[in-house]
Amino acid sequence: MMNSSRPRRSVLYMPGANTRALEKAKSLAADSLILDLEDAVAPDAKAAARNNIHAALESGFGYREAVVRINGLNTQWGIDDLKFFAHSKADAILLPKVESAAQIQELVNLLKQMNPSHKLTIWAMIETPMAILKLPEICSAHPLLETLVLGTSDLVKDLHARHTPGRVESLTALSLAVLAARAHQLCVLDGVHLSLDDESDLIASCIQGRDMGFDGKTLIHPNQIKAANEHFGPSPLEIDEAKQRIAAYEAAISSGAGIAVLNGKLIEELHIQDAKRILTLAEAIDSFNR
Repeated sequence: MMNSSRPRRSVLYMPGANTRALEKAKSLAADSLILDLEDAVAPDAKAAARNNIHAALESGFGYREAVVRINGLNTQWGIDDLKFFAHSKADAILLPKVESAAQIQELVNLLKQMNPSHKLTIWAMIETPMAILKLPEICSAHPLLETLVLGTSDLVKDLHARHTPGRVESLTALSLAVLAARAHQLCVLDGVHLSLDDESDLIASCIQGRDMGFDGKTLIHPNQIKAANEHFGPSPLEIDEAKQRIAAYEAAISSGAGIAVLNGKLIEELHIQDAKRILTLAEAIDSFNR
């Protein structure tokens, strides 16, 4: 089940072969880091990247969640990656190109055999048409599965589609991922924004993803963190409105009414549940800055 109080507004990919980037990550405002052994690392640099990431995990990333993206278990590196990090200080293992429940279950079984030193949750890359079609199966694969990560670059390539500003080519897939994640109480992260020189497009992508229901956005550059944090976190107005809704509802209940009205809008229990979620998230975000 999703840790709903854990902010994952900004989730930054960090190449494991780049020691300077790994060190810099310890001072960045990202909520979570994906320490990458897969796409961002050349075959002849895989072993060195393992050592780099392990050393960085030992020294720690502060409040930042540290997730290791291993190579696929069907590759020559995948099993060794898993062995290397089963007893590390990683918070989760991200499995690429997941297309079935069996892949998640295989990862869980291998982890059990390795007897990790602490509970490692599992994140799954959803980046192919087959993955989208198999989302209900994947999401129910195992209780250790916590997060879906949309790999929109690979998905658009496999669709033979074109990247557009409004992302019309992937909206169906994105919506299906959010639906599946919510149905199974999982966290779900939007795909990366590829353009690094147009902040307005990045902001539009963040707003779109947040409006669709994503918990946060995966990022490819530190300069994208600010926009993701701002637009995936609750705004001061949302926080204030959440407090007002709770106060109005509690006053109505105490007076014997089952519903409340605030600023001309009806408030029911379902609105209070969402208001409490917003305040819990805001409090967790605030704790990062203490």
